[in-house]
Amino acid sequence: MPIMIYTVGLGVVMSLLFAYANYRKVASMSAGTPQMQEIAQAIKEGADAFLSREFAIDIPIIVLISVLFGVFFTPWAGLSLLIGAAMSSLAGLCGMKAAVIANVRVTNAAREGVERKDETALGKALQVAFQGGAVMGLSVGGFALLGLLIVYLLAGFWQAFANPVNLVPIKNWLGVEMTVFTQVITCYSLGCSTVALFNRLGGGIYTKGADMGADLVGKSELGIPEDDPRNPAVIADCVGDNVGDVAGNGSDLLESTIGSISAATVLPTTMYTVLKNSSNPETARISDELLTRMMQFPLTVVGLGLIACIIGIAYVIYKKASNHPSHELNLSLWSSAAMIGLGSLVLSLIFFRGQDTAPAQFRFGWVSPWLAAIIGVVAGITLGMLAERYTSERYKETQDIAELAKKGTALLITGGMSSGWRSCLPACLVLGGAVILASFFCGSYGSPIAAVGMLSFVAATVTVDTYGPISDNAGGIAEMSKQDPRVREITDSLDSQGNTTAAIGKGYAIGSGVLAALSLMLSFSESIGQQGESMTITNFLLIGGAFVGVGLMHWLSGQMLLAVTRNADHMVEEVRRQFREIKGLMEGSAKPDYAQCVRIATNSALREMVKPCIVALATPIIGGFLLGPLFVGGLLLGTILDSVTMATSTANSGGAWDNAKKYIKSMETELTAQYGAARYKDIHDAAVNGDTVGDGFKDVVGPNQDIMIKLMSTMALIWAPVFAAVNLFSLIAK
Repeated sequence: MPIMIYTVGLGVVMSLLFAYANYRKVASMSAGTPQMQEIAQAIKEGADAFLSREFAIDIPIIVLISVLFGVFFTPWAGLSLLIGAAMSSLAGLCGMKAAVIANVRVTNAAREGVERKDETALGKALQVAFQGGAVMGLSVGGFALLGLLIVYLLAGFWQAFANPVNLVPIKNWLGVEMTVFTQVITCYSLGCSTVALFNRLGGGIYTKGADMGADLVGKSELGIPEDDPRNPAVIADCVGDNVGDVAGNGSDLLESTIGSISAATVLPTTMYTVLKNSSNPETARISDELLTRMMQFPLTVVGLGLIACIIGIAYVIYKKASNHPSHELNLSLWSSAAMIGLGSLVLSLIFFRGQDTAPAQFRFGWVSPWLAAIIGVVAGITLGMLAERYTSERYKETQDIAELAKKGTALLITGGMSSGWRSCLPACLVLGGAVILASFFCGSYGSPIAAVGMLSFVAATVTVDTYGPISDNAGGIAEMSKQDPRVREITDSLDSQGNTTAAIGKGYAIGSGVLAALSLMLSFSESIGQQGESMTITNFLLIGGAFVGVGLMHWLSGQMLLAVTRNADHMVEEVRRQFREIKGLMEGSAKPDYAQCVRIATNSALREMVKPCIVALATPIIGGFLLGPLFVGGLLLGTILDSVTMATSTANSGGAWDNAKKYIKSMETELTAQYGAARYKDIHDAAVNGDTVGDGFKDVVGPNQDIMIKLMSTMALIWAPVFAAVNLFSLIAK
């Protein structure tokens, strides 16, 4: 226990203090000209307004769920859920607050560098963007572990009065037996997942509706540049980058981390109980000491990872500025991963050397958990590299899609879809291989530990990922405030690398989400096994549930795309109205009504996110009470398998279309000389159409798939004891 408390406590304190120091440092920098500050203030106010409205919807729902859990299970479960929701909300709020003040500082750093003719202007702007992103990354790691440590200690100490291993089964007022400790850990994860879904889905619908509306009217119909200040939707688009790609993405990876730790904590307790209650006298039992160490190991690994990430992030911030963004960003990730690899080996030695690990199926003794964690680290990096391979304009896949733009929009979209679908096979091979190898080394404990390993450097990953939308906003501010074109060149260089890091981050988030959901499903399987139910693939309830799960994920994907379409439709009509009714707007002599576009995007996003959220939360519970735990097990399996391909293909197709457009834009001079200005415009318009289609794919459907499967898996795990004891099918079957 002491090593876990000290490691996690040190990581939490260091990360939150360092996040605050970075926030203060960025806030103390100059915000540039009055016009730049006015634009930045409009973005900040829009982001604050969205979160305020979202919290007004979220809080009553979360409180209601927590009360429900407190009544059905224990007050500890409801309290734990509230703590999880609070920590996830705080992380997203702190990160977004930093992003909306960092964006204009990045623009100003580039502006001052251009005015001074500073050769390191790009590097200095990069460091400002990276510092702004570090607040989000460090807040995600710090708040996630702070809340989990609080829940772990409160529940653990309360239970310790009755049992040294904190696994006292109790019965609730319905007569359903459950273990309080595992219940509250899982409820903490659910609180994080619920907020992540609201932030990611609501923010995604917001940002993509605004982005598509701005592009469809501005670039496609009127032929004005991206981020042109005459376009009424540009402020809403910039706001969306912060609420969706900063707060939403941070909450997403925070709940992935907590979901993985939760699964890696709950699964050993279930294994322990099953072996302890086995009627076979020859069955080897997991000792109390080994169980305690297995439960504490994942939290300690992530705590150590947080410390490693702090070192990697600090090195990039405080070293001499460099004009190589990709080198700097990769340095942070790789150095953090290397330190975690070495540190987790030491932790594995400390935790498991001298223990009888055979009952837990550790094939190579104390080193097995480390091998499983390293497999997760390698798998996460590989998935990021694969995402880059299929989305970056430096590679043939995206260049071929750009080439198809010369032949029209239809072939461009077909080529992008093909690329996204083909990218699923290598991603599935990596994930399948990781599950097989981790389980070979570490038994059922392997997959959760692989997920923990993959997410152990989450603070560095979120930092690099958040740098992208900050840089994107900086470019928008430069364009709207009519800065020197060289300023926009610097911000575009940062944004270009940000697109690559965003694609890598999406691949990483999908992989970690799938492993976390799979780990939770394994815990669910072990849990219902205690009730006499076995998840065998030939069971008709399980097969039926799998079919429903596949259909459910496709329905949710379609519903999310429909939400983006409706939001974009409202935005298109508003932008057209303003250009039609505001005299002088097209000529630049009148100002657009940015606030009205922000209001439309906010109202539409919050309204459209309700139905998918309710369906994702309610389906496992309704299915469980109607058809029992085996049906729910099949449902989880179907959702997980379907989400791998759906999330990967949509994220990679969308990323490829986005970067194909940028690749064509970078070749404007050559293509204009070869085909003429009119023909170049047709080619570029085709690429813009492809990018517009991809907006909903890569920033709404893909990211939210992995949140929903974890949320449903967590919900099923919490309710498993209840609907295993009471369900309609079992009553009829009797």
